[in-house]
This record gives sequence, structure tokens and C-alpha cells, in this order.
Amino acid sequence: MSAFYIILTTALYFLLLFAVSRKAGGAGDNDTFFRGNRRSPWWVVAFGMIGASLSGVSFVSVPGMVRDVDMTYMQMCVGFFFGYLVVAFVLLPLYYKLNLTSIYTYLDVRFGKTAYRTGASFFLLSKMLGAAARLYLVCLILQNYVFGSMGVPFEITAAGTVFLIWLYTFRGGIKSLVWTDALQTLCLITALVLILYQLCRLNDFTVTEAIRHVTESPYGRWIEWDDWTSRQHFVKQFFSGVFIVIVMTGLDQDMMQKNLTCKNLRDAQKDMCSYGLSFIPLNMLFLGMGILLLALASREGIALPVKGDDILPLFCAEGYLGNEVLVLFTIGIIAAAFSSADSALTALTTSFCVDILDVERRFARPEAVRKRVHGVIALLFVGFILCFEAVNDSSVIDAIYVVASYTYGPLLGLFAFGMFIRRKPWPAAVPWICVTAPVCCYLLDIWTASVYGYRFGYELLMLNGLFTFMGLYAFSKAYSPGMDKR
Repeated sequence: MSAFYIILTTALYFLLLFAVSRKAGGAGDNDTFFRGNRRSPWWVVAFGMIGASLSGVSFVSVPGMVRDVDMTYMQMCVGFFFGYLVVAFVLLPLYYKLNLTSIYTYLDVRFGKTAYRTGASFFLLSKMLGAAARLYLVCLILQNYVFGSMGVPFEITAAGTVFLIWLYTFRGGIKSLVWTDALQTLCLITALVLILYQLCRLNDFTVTEAIRHVTESPYGRWIEWDDWTSRQHFVKQFFSGVFIVIVMTGLDQDMMQKNLTCKNLRDAQKDMCSYGLSFIPLNMLFLGMGILLLALASREGIALPVKGDDILPLFCAEGYLGNEVLVLFTIGIIAAAFSSADSALTALTTSFCVDILDVERRFARPEAVRKRVHGVIALLFVGFILCFEAVNDSSVIDAIYVVASYTYGPLLGLFAFGMFIRRKPWPAAVPWICVTAPVCCYLLDIWTASVYGYRFGYELLMLNGLFTFMGLYAFSKAYSPGMDKR
């Protein structure tokens, strides 16, 4: 019965998504696919970005976090907001001033082709890994609770999921995604609120009683001040949150591409601040859901799985919350996963076509090239999902941020150096510096763990960016504005 509801819900949801995509897709040319013709209403972009930023990882992993780290994830969420302010008032003005399609074109303007291609390559690797990790979580849930019992291999589940995403993005690109992401955000938030209502009912809580239980629960701790070596220490979590947003939103073509479809800078700033602020209450609800799940497990004597990522799927798929919640969970997890994966696929296509191939200048039929690239990246997506499935042994949300610490750090160093230091690095040295910095961070992490018992957390991102920055400075020469590549 559970498999039937999940399959039916997925099919109906996808049909609705495909209909919206076809309606909003427009002409299907490269300007539509890459830039949305710069006509997107800011409030639609802001609302859709909520779902794209949260992803299926938040829907599943965040509620499961409370069992291990209480509500200390909120420290990072507060940092997120301040990161969004930096993106809105420091990075967006730069991107709009240069009228960019790909944000990595800035590196070409400031440093030249070598740095430009290096930055774009790090984004392609980072986004492929991160998006594959997010979508892997959804594929794993579908496999474990639906298709595995039917004898369907995981490879088919992964390929089928990516195919559905490719199907409704290949024509309209970013213009379609602005509207489909808004639909998916609506579905995600509706599912979240209704699941919380069902949990309150099953726990015999009123809304007021549920809030009191969450705040008074042993898992309701927000702040970690005592243990400096803990990865949950406030200083580490807060500043990691700030810099994670700067690099995973402000220096990420995926996140910025939607914002650059707004009509002007002011609209883009309004949408950035609006959806940045929404992260604090939404993540509070996700963490509150986790505490209410633990309360219900204690009340009903339900044995919980070892991995936090499996707690919410267990309650939904095994019928503890009823078939209504199973439908809501399916809609929520698919909406969250699709809204992040579809924009990732579109951004990867855009970056490769614009930054690596330069399709508009080098090919007679740029739209045909873009469509082929879109298909090839979809296939690579499947391959990365399978690789992630083979090696993952930790919480998915933790794995994504660890990957980001290594692969987004060089982007942070490149953009910071370009914006704040009036020097220009030697072109041949840039790729070596950007590769060496993550390696040094990894070796330093191993050394401090073995000698002092200290393991770096998400602050590794800042350290990585600092190493890149220092390397660029060491191999640079005096700069004047006339040296810009216009």
C-alpha cells in the first residue's frame, strides 16, 4: 500500500510539474535557458529559491540531527542570514554591473582566461558532487521503501529520477525553473506544516503544548559554548554559516543564475534578503519536527534507526503517521529534491556552455550544442549519484558541507583576492594554487587530529579560502585597473 501511494503521488506531482514547465518555458532559446530573458518577478524568484536552497537533504537530515546535536544547527542558520546580506550588497552589485550570464566571467575580467577556467572548473566539480549527494538521498529513500521490494536495481531508480528532471528542464531552462521552483516550494512548505500538525495530533499536543515541549526538551539546546573542540561550537557554526552562504550561494552559478533573471539589481537584492530571512523560521520548524518525532517514538515505543537520516522516512513509510502523511512526505521530499537538482542541472549546463565552450561565439548552432551538453551532464549526474551511493558513510548534509569546504574554498579565495587586493596573480600559478590549498587543508586536518585530537569542522572552508588567498598573493604582481581584461 505504501509503494502504491508513493508511486501515484510521484506520477501526479511530476505531471503537474511538467505542465507548469511547458507553460512557462517560452521560446526555448539560449537567452531563455541561461538568463530567463531577465524578466522574472523578484518575489517569485525569492519564493522558489527557498525550496532550491533547502533541498531534500534539509527535509530528511535536519529533523534527524536533533538526536545527536540537539538544535545547535540553528547557530549555522543564523550565520546563513548574515551571509545572504553579504551576497545581496557585495556580490550582486558586482554581477549586475558587469551584466554577467555566468558569474565566473568576473574572473576573466579580473585575472584572465586561466583563472576564469579554473574557477568554473571548481564550480562544475563542486556542484556535481553536492547535487548528486542531495538527489542520492531521495533515490535511496525511493529504493529502500518502494522500488527495492519490487526488484528494481538502484541504478534504474537513479537514472529514472534524473531523466524526469532532464525532461522538464531541457527546453525552458532557468525561465521554467523560476516558476517550477515556486510550485515546489509551495508543496514543500505545505507538506512541512501538515506533517507538524499530524505530529501534534498523535502526541496529543496543542500547538502551544508542542512549542513548550520543543523548548523544554533536552534536545532543545541551541547554543554550544563550552567545548571549543566540538564542531558544534557557536563560533565555528556561526562563521561557517556565513561563509557557506557566501560560497554556496554567492559564488555558485546555480544559486545566482535565478537571481540574475530579475529585472534589476534592486529586485535581486529584495529577493535575496527575503528568502535569506526565511531560513531561520523554516529550519526551526524542521528541527522542531525532529523533536516531536522523538517524542512520538518514546510514547509509542518505536525503535529508531541508527542513522538520523532514516528517522523521518521510517515514520512515514511504515505507516506510523498514516497514509496522509506518507503522501505529504513524498510530495515534500520530491519537491525539495527536484527544486535543487533541476537548477543544478541547468546551472551546470550554463556554466559549461558559457565558461568552457563559449558556445555563442565558437559554434554556428549554439542551441543544439547546449541541448547535447544538457544530456551529457544528466548522464554524469547519474554516475556521480552511483559513486556517492558507493562511498557515503555519514549524514548526507554533513557530507555536502565537508565537500563544499574543499571544493568551494578556492572560489572563495579567488573572488576575495579579486575584489579586495589590487594585485594580479601569475596566470600559470592559479590552477596549482587552487589545487594545492585543499590538499594542504586535508593534511593539516589529519595532523591536528593525530597530534592534538582536534578535527576541523565546517570552518575548513574559511581556512581553505585563506590558503588560496595567500598563495595568490605570494605569486602576484602589482595591479592597476588598466590591466583588467575588458
